Amino acid sequence: MLIDTHCHLGYDDYDNLDEIIRSMDGIMIASGCDDKTNLEVLELVKKYDNVYGTLGIHPQEIDKITQNSFKIIEDNINNPKIVAIGEIGLDYYWIKDNMEKQKEIFEYQLELATKYNKPIVVHSRESIQDTYDLLKKYKLRGSIHCFSSSLEMAKGFIKLGYKIGVGGTLTFKNSKKLQEIVKELDLKDILLETDSPYLSPEPFRGKQNKPSNVYFVAQKISELKDISIDKVLDITSNNAIELFDLKA
Repeated sequence: MLIDTHCHLGYDDYDNLDEIIRSMDGIMIASGCDDKTNLEVLELVKKYDNVYGTLGIHPQEIDKITQNSFKIIEDNINNPKIVAIGEIGLDYYWIKDNMEKQKEIFEYQLELATKYNKPIVVHSRESIQDTYDLLKKYKLRGSIHCFSSSLEMAKGFIKLGYKIGVGGTLTFKNSKKLQEIVKELDLKDILLETDSPYLSPEPFRGKQNKPSNVYFVAQKISELKDISIDKVLDITSNNAIELFDLKA
């Protein structure tokens, strides 16, 4: 079974969103990032049996928070199709002048995940140590989305109870470091994702991504580990089903 554990399925992202979703022979977990996309996720999980969702405030969106932002999350967190709080985390690549505010909002959402016993989907860019230090304070589980740090850090997150999210960047020729990390990791610690509509894998790099392209991520892992693609899909799908309590 194909399971894309992290994608963005906004109507602003695709001219043919319904077609994109129907073309996916598997499960998608659509990630919310702000009020607008959180509400779109709620609409999509209601409309499509094979779409699950996460609700959260992305670090790049914290300046847009309204009085209603966290109410949307809390009012819908027990929806059986909402499987995690995310996409949440820290991003020091795009914005560096609000790092303390990012940490505050991240921690607030970690508290929500603790309160409602939900997994989390974590964004971390140029902020891996602060991300690790904050997660270490909580006993949560989840996915480190689009992992791009070191093998040592990957093992550190795994020890805390997290899975490593691997997407289309794994297929890029300049991703030797990530490829070596994936070779070293046990499949039971890996989740497949696309981050659609971004980061299309080879052979579609530079084009708009879609959830069904998660197959090419699995194919690359199969090649790197010299195992069958069926084994990659079986183990990583089971990881996702168990972590997010999917009704697959």
